[in-house]
Amino acid sequence: MSREQYEGILRDIARAGVYHMPQQGMGDLLAAAEAAGFAICRIDLAMVRDKTALFERLAIAFEFPDWFGHNWDALADCLGDLSWITTDGYLLVLEHCDGFRASQAEDFATALQVFAAAAAAWREDNVPFWILVDMHADGIAYLPGLG
Repeated sequence: MSREQYEGILRDIARAGVYHMPQQGMGDLLAAAEAAGFAICRIDLAMVRDKTALFERLAIAFEFPDWFGHNWDALADCLGDLSWITTDGYLLVLEHCDGFRASQAEDFATALQVFAAAAAAWREDNVPFWILVDMHADGIAYLPGLG
């Protein structure tokens, strides 16, 4: 898929949400997100084995304010605001998720639910919020047009 095709997908606010990270073409996808004026947050979860470490990685990547409480409600609040990031959209890339998913399946599922809820809330404001998850397990849809 070309950069232009990815850009068209990323601008489709109605479809924004949580998806598998494509196995090929990530360079084009990231270039498309940049061209679309998105804030891009890439988080490597290879060494993350608990939700505390996940919250720390997210807080750093998104530059959460000091009031971020390192819990699910605070994560939802921060993801629903992001007023400190001026952008036309958001792309969160969660890399190397398999270890965290294997060691903390319930927390991983909760995180995906929080991300999906944030994407839904941003859709209501006509702002694309995409989450791409790098993992080998099933259960997450593929980007529209890649299935």
